[in-house]
Parts: sequence; structure tokens; C-alpha cells
Amino acid sequence: MQAPSVGGVMLPRGGGETIRLSRGASLTDFAEKIGANPASLVAVMMNLGEMVTATQSVSDETLQLLGGEMNYTVQIVSPEEEDRELLESFDIEFGENEGGEEMLVARPPVVTVMGHVDHGKTRLLDAIRKTNVVAGEAGGITQHIGAYQVSTDVNDEERKITFIDTPGHEAFTAMRARGAKSTDIAILVVAANDGVMPQTIEALNHAKAADVPIVVAVNKIDVEGADPTKVRGQLTEFGLVAEEYGGDTMFVDISAKQGLNIDKLLEAVVLTADAALDLRANAEQDAQGIAIEAHLDRGRGAVATVLVQRGTLRVGDTMVAGDAYGRVRAMLDDKGQNVEEAGPSTPVLVLGLTNVPGAGDNFLVVDEDRTARQIAEKRAARERNAAFAKRTRRVSLEDLDKVLKAGLVQDLNIIIKGDASGSVEALESSLLQLDVGEEVEIRILHRGVGAVTESDINLATGSDAIVIGFNVRAEGRATQMAEREGVDVRYYSVIYQAIEEIEAALKGMLKPEYEEVELGTAEIREVFRSSKLGNIAGVLIRSGEVKRNTKARLIRDGKVVAEDLTIVGLRRFKDDVTEIREGFEGGINLGNFNDIKIDDVIATYEMREKPRG
Repeated sequence: MQAPSVGGVMLPRGGGETIRLSRGASLTDFAEKIGANPASLVAVMMNLGEMVTATQSVSDETLQLLGGEMNYTVQIVSPEEEDRELLESFDIEFGENEGGEEMLVARPPVVTVMGHVDHGKTRLLDAIRKTNVVAGEAGGITQHIGAYQVSTDVNDEERKITFIDTPGHEAFTAMRARGAKSTDIAILVVAANDGVMPQTIEALNHAKAADVPIVVAVNKIDVEGADPTKVRGQLTEFGLVAEEYGGDTMFVDISAKQGLNIDKLLEAVVLTADAALDLRANAEQDAQGIAIEAHLDRGRGAVATVLVQRGTLRVGDTMVAGDAYGRVRAMLDDKGQNVEEAGPSTPVLVLGLTNVPGAGDNFLVVDEDRTARQIAEKRAARERNAAFAKRTRRVSLEDLDKVLKAGLVQDLNIIIKGDASGSVEALESSLLQLDVGEEVEIRILHRGVGAVTESDINLATGSDAIVIGFNVRAEGRATQMAEREGVDVRYYSVIYQAIEEIEAALKGMLKPEYEEVELGTAEIREVFRSSKLGNIAGVLIRSGEVKRNTKARLIRDGKVVAEDLTIVGLRRFKDDVTEIREGFEGGINLGNFNDIKIDDVIATYEMREKPRG
């Protein structure tokens, strides 16, 4: 097969072979796979109309485009698959081998509460947990993801249930989807007076996609206009048929506010778990599971709420969670008590990690600290490359010249700091989805958990970024530094507000449209010659007012003979003035422009920004 030639360099051309590349790979990675020179692939990309450097992380589409041109099939390895291959290289199996049947023991069901905003999810969790969650939340929106365990009696036997508390606001869609994937059963909360709403359907779809059984809690049965029967009818359209209608979904009418039928709801969860699921796990193996939430604690460093899915986690174990690792220094249960070990389906707060893992990251226990560090570093590098590829702007050769010349592309650079990784991730994804046209783009330069620090301000200073603090403040000298450097630091406690303000800022960055506004006209009555200043026009102001330093044009016999002049000097008798009004006389100096004659007209104007509709 003929090899393609770029600039006289012959390139190896594929015969349709498949190349596996990780997300965010560079042209150098591609070149290594096919035995080519990276510089020649840069030339190929230029021929295809894209400017890409050899070491730059590029998007999946760019890799596919290059593969098609070179007659290779490019297969982008998913993060999950890449992670599995990474763990296999360390001879670690994640979530697959739990040993034989004799090793398995029963474990509590893990439950996520889902539903439309304001339908009472947090109030229900509050009623179950018997503590007040809402009081500490800004605007009544759940800002964090936590987890806790409760006990209930079913058929005179004590049964435990683990709850994952996920934020309800629509910006946390990704988190709720992830929550569903770590969940055995979903409780769908529907208000009896409102019925099925858009987020109810969205939550239902997440649960179905994760293939988890659903128990419906029909809440607010004590309020006026409550109609639980209507809710049952509406949900039938979405495939949830109540048991009393011959279906297999358990519906429980509750009032979270008054604590009505909460025990029946917990019983329904246990019965559904027994009927539909085989909830067993190996408690003897090294612990594996998922990080539900993580944040930076001033006194304790990085702390993560983890849900053990199999095995038993013990104090002293070396664990790796996402790109964080460390030795477990201490573990606390949901009541803040120290515990020495946590078995399957048990949520605990873990202390001792090097940094803050992401919400939804897998964790596992390994034998050696060195292994944990190597896995964490490789994961971090992979995340970094994927992030670079995602944020790379693709500029084609056709519009590159136009973009550079006109400065059409503007970036709003943002640094996000928050109190928990789930909040930061949700805020980032919401901001990146904002769309106010092609002229302006958001770039998230850095995101992290913890207070706004001096290094954040330094980064913002060097890149003209604004800093968003979500439920955190600046620490130490960062505030004074921000004031000194003129860095805009904004603090929010409600996600809606942050999104609205950034959207408004983006719209403000759109290139302003200007219109010309005439200020005044002056008729030249006399021309005075000055050896120092050149020609000075003795004028009578015919209309409006003439101001110093405004733009002007010269009109002779009704025709414009000179444009883009400036009123450099303005005098009235012997005094320098800033403006002269209609009907008064004065002297005007147009700087270096001296071609003025009697009866010429000087028209002054300014460009004013037009308000956007």
C-alpha cells in the first residue's frame, strides 16, 4: 500500500489495524504506536486544517480524524478499562473475584434517595436519621454527599440499611448518576401534592440506567391537595406499577415532616432487597469500595467518606482512592465515633490520605505504600491528560488568522475552590455547560478542595483569573494579597447564585457594540498661526458642545476631508477649558493636523457602547 508523503517524508500507512490510545493522548503517543516521527504527524494535522503540537493532549475526535487519514482504526480506551489494565499491571483485581460461595456473607442494602427538588428528600433523610440536616444548609439545598447507617426491625429481626445522601439540585446530575451506580436500591420521593416533575423522571432514568430496584415514597400526604393515587397513576406511565395494581413496585405513603410511616418505608426497602437482590460480599479480602465524598479539614487534613463494598477496611491499611493514597490513620462512623474496622456496606470517614480524592473514585487496599503511590501517580497523570484534551480549543487553519487578528476568542479564566470534591465537581460541570455564544469561553484553570490560598491568588494574578470560593474563605494572607494584586475573589454558598453571576459575567465579556454619537459642531471663523502649536482654529460653536480629547472630523463644503482627528487643545480667551457650549466662541487645536480654512466645520463625536438586548 502506498505510504502517504508529507513534505517529502514518507509515513507508514496502516492497513486498517486497530490502535488503542488513552483519552488525552498526544501525537507523540500515536507516533510511538505506529513507528512514525511525531513531527510528520504534526504536518499531517496541518494538512487536515488543525494546529496541534507533538506533545499536546488532543481530543478523541482529533485522534479519530488522524487515524482515519492514516488508515488506522483508533480505539479510545475508557477510563474504567484503563484503570482495570493499570491495576492488572500491579496484579490487583478490582470488584471481580470475591472468592467462593462459602466466603460470602450477607450485607446491608445501600440506598440512595432521589427525586425532584423540594419534594422532601432531605426532610425524609432527616426523619430517618432523627437529626436536622436542612438547618445547616444554605437555601435548603444539600451541598454535600455523606453516608450513614440506620437500623430497623423487620419480622422481629434487626436489619441495617446504609443511606447515601446525595445533593438534590439539578446541577448535581452527574453525582446522582454516580450515586445510583454505587447503590443497591433507590428511594424515589414524589410529593403527593405536586406529582411527577421533570427531575422525578430524570432520577427515575438514572435508577433504571443503573438497573436498581425502586421503592416509591409518596411524601407530603398531610398537605392540602395531596393525591397519592394520582402519583401511582402517573408513575404507571413510566413503568413503575404499584403492588396494589398488580405490579412489583412498593409504594409507601409518608409524611417526612410528621414522621408518618417512616418505619414502613424502611421495611419496604428491606423486603425489596430480599426479594430482588442477593446482597452478599466477601468480608475477608482486602477492602475495596467507593469514595462518596471528600474534603479538606483544617485540623485533620484530607478526609474522605468511603463506602466499603467488599472486604474489611482496618486502621493501618494502605489504601489508594482515585489519585490520593495513604495509610488509614483513623476511621470514624456516621456518629463521629472511632472505629477500628468497617465491613461491607459500611460507610466511614477515613483520615490519612495525601490529598482529596474525587467523589465517586474507587478505593482499594494494597500491600505496600510504594504500590499505592505508583497507582495514584499514574491515575493523576491520566486525569491531567484527559482534562487538557477536554479544554483544548480546536482552531482550524481557515479561521485561525481571523481569530488571531480580531482577538475574537476571549477566555474567562476561573479557579474553583470548595469545601468538598462533590460540590467542586458539580459547580465545574455546571459552569462548563454555560453557553453564551462562540466569542467567549470558560476555562477552569484549577479546581481544588480547601480554603483559597496564596498560591491560588498567584495563579489568578498570572492568568487574569477570577477565584470562586464555594463554602470556603481565603486563609492567611491570601485576602490581602488578592486586594493588593486586584484579583477578583467571589464567595458563594448556593450553587444557583454562582452560576447566574458567572453567566452574567460571560455575557458582559461579549465584544461590546458601539455607535457614534455626535457631540457638537464648530464653524471656523479665523485661523491663527502659532510657531509652537501649529494652526489654531478660532471657532463659533454652532450646536451641542465641543469637549477636549474627543474625536473629530473636518468638513469642507459638505464633504469630509479629514477623519479621526482629536481635539488636543481647547481655549476660551486665554484660559484652557475642557468644553465650550453652543453659541460661544473659542480656539481649537487639532494637534499635528494643520490643513484648516475659514468656513470649515469641525464635527466632534464619541463612540458609545450600545446596550445588548
